[in-house]
Amino acid sequence: MSIYKTIEQKLKDGLAPVYIDVVNESHMHNVPDNAETHFKVVIASEAFSELKSVQRHQRVYKLLSEELKSGVHALAIHTYTPAEWAARGQSPNSPKCLGGE
Repeated sequence: MSIYKTIEQKLKDGLAPVYIDVVNESHMHNVPDNAETHFKVVIASEAFSELKSVQRHQRVYKLLSEELKSGVHALAIHTYTPAEWAARGQSPNSPKCLGGE
């Protein structure tokens, strides 16, 4: 299974999101073609309702600990409750890579 699919499945299983978007942004960085090293995760879940931002990120990090140890170099995380997501309605844009060429 691809890293992308593994990330998506683990987040679905662990957080039962009402919205999830996993984006492989590796192509925006100085990595080989078809790399799976840089991801953006946008996720809305009731599981975040009583958590502060840092605690939400910690939940995601815990679910993806194996991927972060074995090849995922960067993970942008955007977490929302369902109400926060409904008010926002779109994911934030990612900045351009400033890394080496």
